[in-house]
Formats: sequence, structure tokens, C-alpha cells
Amino acid sequence: MKNHSVVNPVRKNLRAFLYVISVLFFLLTNHLTLAQSQVDSISTQDKKTISQGSTAAVKIDGNILFYVRGITSFPAEERAQIIAERIIALADDKSFNADSIQIIEAEDRHIINAKGNFIIRLFDVDAEIEGVSRQLLAEMVKQNITKAINSYRYERSSELLIKRIIYAAISTVLLILILFLFGFLSRRFDKFLEAKLKARMEVLESQSHSIIQAKQIWTALRGFTKTIKVILTILLILFYFNFVLALFPITRPIAAELFSLLFKPLGVMGESILSELPNIAFLVVLIFVIRYLIKLIKLFFKGLSQGTIVLANFDSDWAWPTYKIVRFLIIVFAIVIAYPYIPGSESDAFKGISVLLGIMFSIGSSSFISNIVAGYSLTYRRAFKLGDMIRVGDDFGEVIDIKPFVTRLRSVKNEEVIIPNSNLINSQVINYSSLAKKRGLILHTTVGIGYETPWRLVEEMLKAAADRTEGLLKEPPPYVLQKSLGDFAIVYEINAYCNDPSIMMKIYSALHQNILDIFNENNIQIMTPAYEGDPAEPKVVSKEKWHTPLKADKKQQ
Repeated sequence: MKNHSVVNPVRKNLRAFLYVISVLFFLLTNHLTLAQSQVDSISTQDKKTISQGSTAAVKIDGNILFYVRGITSFPAEERAQIIAERIIALADDKSFNADSIQIIEAEDRHIINAKGNFIIRLFDVDAEIEGVSRQLLAEMVKQNITKAINSYRYERSSELLIKRIIYAAISTVLLILILFLFGFLSRRFDKFLEAKLKARMEVLESQSHSIIQAKQIWTALRGFTKTIKVILTILLILFYFNFVLALFPITRPIAAELFSLLFKPLGVMGESILSELPNIAFLVVLIFVIRYLIKLIKLFFKGLSQGTIVLANFDSDWAWPTYKIVRFLIIVFAIVIAYPYIPGSESDAFKGISVLLGIMFSIGSSSFISNIVAGYSLTYRRAFKLGDMIRVGDDFGEVIDIKPFVTRLRSVKNEEVIIPNSNLINSQVINYSSLAKKRGLILHTTVGIGYETPWRLVEEMLKAAADRTEGLLKEPPPYVLQKSLGDFAIVYEINAYCNDPSIMMKIYSALHQNILDIFNENNIQIMTPAYEGDPAEPKVVSKEKWHTPLKADKKQQ
């Protein structure tokens, strides 16, 4: 009894364990069957969906074996990738014989089977891709899978890999030699061109009276030859990489796409150009019309500036500024006309860039516009022109350049002073040259002379000093003004005319020298601002001391 009671619990536990295992196995197989039916039993449930779905190619080493369809829940690309992975797994299994692949025919499908597992299930909708029966498609797929497995193994055999590594090394050496030879020949070709053509170009330039510029032609020719060399070098390197990458199955897909990376964009560009040829033709014609219209307008304003064409109340100095304004308006008008015909002008990217440039221009153009307006305002106000001597604030010099944004002066110290036009429009401008040619510019300087000296004598001496000064005009004659009667001296001002403001500072210096000389000759003292009383002897330089030599430096002695 004791032994029987012990055996019964063991049997009960064993039966319960087997029951649990059976239930789990049933649930697992039921779940797998359901999942598989969702993936491969699509011919009875989703034929319409599959027939309208996308297709994808099953590829091994870049070679297309066949095409399969997919549905929304199981896309064609994913299905093709899974099938390719199954084929590669079989190819990696050295014990598997590719000829043992079988075709199992079912009611609504054909199953390609290997080692007891299916590789792919083919349905009628898959056969519709090729336009053949499902039976024939299964035979073709089996044959292609067998070839792919054998080719996969052959491409990765050690003997073939060694051979292709040797081929790659040989091609690398050949590339280096060809590039070296190409560089040597290109240098020889450059020397040949220089020897044969450069001298002829110089002769052609002299015969055409420099209308044809030999240097420009030579530069263009050298640029063209360099471009050809670069293109040939790039193509040679591309062919090399294409050949080497195509030797190995891992890199073969890259080789297949290598040339497309270069030529596909060129093809897209070519197609775009062909489609836009009518618009491009319109733009070319518009450019030529606008170009020659601007040339005609330039000839008209050139005549205005030279005086061959005269318009009432139009100054010749306004010709070129007005030409620039008219040219700008014509170009803006041409851009407005050309905009709809510019390739890509309707795209969002083009519009976005246009808006961005407009915002940038509006943000940074406040000083830009103000300087342009000020520059043209100064021109039409006739404030000054090139070559005039002007003073703006503390800056004094000759106007050497007038631009829309700035005006450049050359000071008497040969310094270049750059003044923004917006500053000029808000400053007082003194023009020393505008009236100098017609009425003369009056140069003037003052001296303080004591009351004991007759004023008539002082005036005569000042006029004599002006008469001695080169650069001052005799007519109209100089004149003297008594500016003020000070506490200790009378302030006299000598005024004399000159017609060349560019040397006015030299004239001032010579005039001061002559004033000093003539007052010393007459033993008359020029009062200083710090005058307090009459000295025992007049503060004059006697004529004997006028040419006192400079004392030598003690170190030099």
C-alpha cells in the first residue's frame, strides 16, 4: 500500500506537466500559424490590396533576382529584404546544396522550399508583375535563387578574392603611371602652345592696334586647357574606382552608383535646361536688347558730358550721374520683366531666398541709401566737382574721387581723406575753386602794427609784399582792410587774388615771407599778441642778418 500511494502522486504530477506542455505547444503553433497566415496567406484575403500595392526587387550583391509585391502592413521592400536575407543565410551554409531547392504547389500559392523551411511563397499577384503563370514564375524564381547562391559562394571564394586583390593592386600602379605620364605630357603640351601660339598672339595684337589683347587670349586658352586636364583626371580616377570597387561583391553596389552620382545630376540639369529653353531664349534676347539700349544711352550722355549735345539748363557735370540713374532704372525694369522667365522662379526655395535677401537689404540699407541720395544730391547741387579744392569741417584738400557712397580728398600733405556723403550733406562745404577761374580767389592774411606807424605806409608795404609774391594776380590789384583798432596795435588785412587754388598754401607761405622782409627793410616792428610795451630797440631783423648761415652741429664739428 505504501508503494502504491507513492507512485500515484508521481503519475499525477507527470500527467499535469505533459498537459501544460501540450497546451503551450498548441498556443505557440496556433500563434505562429496565425502570424504566418497574416504574412503569406494574402492571396485569399488581400488580393485586391496586393494587386494595387508597390513592388520591390530582391537583390543579392546588387543583382536583381525577381520582384515581389507588398501591402500596407507588410511593405514590398520589407518582404524583399527578408527573402534576400534567407537566400544569403542558405549561401553562407556550406553544407547546403543549392540544387536541393524544391517547389511545393498549393491551391493558391507556390512555395520555394529549402531544408524544410520556405524561402518564399509566390501568389498570383506576384506572377502578374512578370505577366506569366504562377508555375512558370516559381520555376524562374527557383532557378534564379540557385544561381544567386552559387554566384554568392563563388564571388567570396579565397582564390577569386586573391586574384581580384592582385588586379586592384595592378590597376592602382597603372593609375599612378598614367597620371604621371599625363602630367608630363600636359607640361610638354603647355610648352608647345607657348612656343607656337604666344608669339603669334602678340603679333596679332600689334597688327590689330591692341584691339585684340594677347594676354587675355592666352589666359583664356590656358584656363580652357586646365579645365580639360581637370575633367580628364577626374574621369580617369572615376573609372579606376569603378573598376576596383566592381571587383569585390561587398563594394559592387557602390561601383554601380558611382557614375550615377556624377552623371545623374548632369542629366537632371540637362533635362531642366531643355525644358526651360524657351524661357532661356527669351532671357538671352532680353539681355542683348538691354545691353545695346544701355550702350546707346551711354553714347547720348557721353555727348552731354563732352558738350557735343547741349540741353537747356542741363550742366555737363550731371551727365554721368544721370546716366547711372537711368541705367539702374533700366536694369530694374529688365529684372521685373525677366523674373517670371527665370528657371525656378516659381519654386518656394527661390521665393524664400528672394524674401531673405529683401529683408537683409532693408535692414542694412539705411546708411547705404542715405549715402547714395546724399552723393547724387551733392552732384545736382553743384557743390563741387573733381579737381576742386574744398574744405569740409577740419578737412581741406582736392577732390580726387566722387562715388555714390563716399567722396575722397587729397590733403596738402598728400593724405587721402574719405568722407561719407551723408556727412557732406549735413556739413558746410567751402569750395575754393568754383569761382577762382572766373573772378579769382581772394587770399588774405593779417598783421598787427603799432599806432606810431602811418597807416598809409603800412598799406603800401602790404601791397608791395603782395606784388612780390608769385601766384598772386596783378589784376584785380590787391587791397588792404583795417580790420580793427586794438589796444596796442591796428590789425591790417592784405587781400590779393589768385586763380589757382591748388597752390594756395604755397602762395600763403611766400606772402608771409615777403611781408616779414618788407617790414624788416623799413625797420617796422610787427606787434605780437603778447605785446605789453615798447622795447628799447624795435624787434626787427636787420638786412645784414637775413641770410645768416646755419650753425653746424658741435658733434659734426
